[in-house]
Amino acid sequence: MSTIKIAYLYEDLMNTYGDSGDVKILRYFLKKAQFDSTVTNVSLGDDFNAFDYDFLFFGGGQDFEQTVVAKDILRHRQTIADYIEDGRPMLGICGGYQFLGAYYQTSGGQRIQCLNILPFHTIFNPEKRMIGDTHFTTQFGEVHAFENHSGQTFFDDHDKLQPFGKMITGYGNNPDDGVEGMIYKQTIGSYAHGPLLRNLNVAKVLVQRIIQIHQQNND
Repeated sequence: MSTIKIAYLYEDLMNTYGDSGDVKILRYFLKKAQFDSTVTNVSLGDDFNAFDYDFLFFGGGQDFEQTVVAKDILRHRQTIADYIEDGRPMLGICGGYQFLGAYYQTSGGQRIQCLNILPFHTIFNPEKRMIGDTHFTTQFGEVHAFENHSGQTFFDDHDKLQPFGKMITGYGNNPDDGVEGMIYKQTIGSYAHGPLLRNLNVAKVLVQRIIQIHQQNND
């Protein structure tokens, strides 16, 4: 049985609304496909090479935890950017999604620098909390989930990024655009908690992609 390596970025800080369940679901289906798996928590001060892993996961966190992560994660920008550009699979949820963009602007107008890997940004709006059950369509089928965020995300390059989903119920990226999350190559960003991968149609696609990149790396 071949071992698939998963990196959970800042697992001890970025794990709200059951996001760790996404990793547990992936491991369950990997085991059914006859693959063992390991999960490494990459946290504050740790060395990290994204290419040592077959899958990267980055969950959501509260504002304080995101501020702490923001002070540490920029040193990993290049390896994560190269991994994404190489077409390897990654899933970012809520704060983990936001960190892939250019910046996060607070209610006071301060810009917290994010990884600036993908062309989008997020603006915090304390007067518009986007919370509740969500329902949207994706290229993998319909998704039912839960969102809870005041950060509104906007694409800066609509040609480079595709929405992960089209909203049926809920807000998604922001109240106006009618879309949820983003896709770039094999990277997905989403505001869908619950966890997202309880939608097994999405989970099974991700598992197939992880197995494929693992087999390519070990040929």
